Amino acid sequence: MPCATVADFLIPDWPAPAHVRALQTLRTGGCSPAPWASFNLGDHVGDDPARVATNRAELRRQLPAEPLWLRQVHGTAVVDAGHVLQAATADASFSVEQGKVCAVMTADCLPVLFCDRAGTVVAAAHAGWRGLLDGILECTIAALPVVPGELLAWLGPAIGPERFEVGGEVRAAFVAHDAQAAGSFRPHGDKWLADIYSLARQRLQAAGVTNIHGGGQCTVSDAERYFSYRRDGVTGRMATLIWLEAPGG
Repeated sequence: MPCATVADFLIPDWPAPAHVRALQTLRTGGCSPAPWASFNLGDHVGDDPARVATNRAELRRQLPAEPLWLRQVHGTAVVDAGHVLQAATADASFSVEQGKVCAVMTADCLPVLFCDRAGTVVAAAHAGWRGLLDGILECTIAALPVVPGELLAWLGPAIGPERFEVGGEVRAAFVAHDAQAAGSFRPHGDKWLADIYSLARQRLQAAGVTNIHGGGQCTVSDAERYFSYRRDGVTGRMATLIWLEAPGG
């Protein structure tokens, strides 16, 4: 089932070492029909499995190996991509091995990539508000064999601060953890608008990671480039991927 067009990718703009490779998929260039049109990589959203497989095969052409696809549950588990099987239940993975591709899938939640300045380790984390609140970023940082100050982080496309409406209980939970979080919410009728990028930066900085890049996109507002569960309900999933490239790779 060939795709009619070539998939589009976004390359993270961050000062990672040259042998740290990363990419962000967009929704365009695949073979899935609406409402998953068109480069859907999620096999759990109701799309035809054959079309998902074709899209994943197209993505695979850009990679040194099949990504480690996780069964994401909005939790805080972190796994070593070189030592688990496909569909491991976790919301982050890391690797110190060349050619092991860490990946997370999103459609409004925040994908976060990590590497260290020397390029000895990479990681990808899925941070929805529940995982962010419960500490998925801190757990990912703690799993890496380097000190936090040596890490770089890249914030991928997520729901933007003008569209992320939450209840007062969400704001209260974040503020209870850190009073500084109050600045990442503003009133919106009887709800609040949350800035997930600001909340993530606060958590990263508190954990010792200050070299932070990316952010500023909105998956809900940019329907041409991004899938959005909040906007569409039934929709596809994008992938955010990172790996260490082998010499000559």
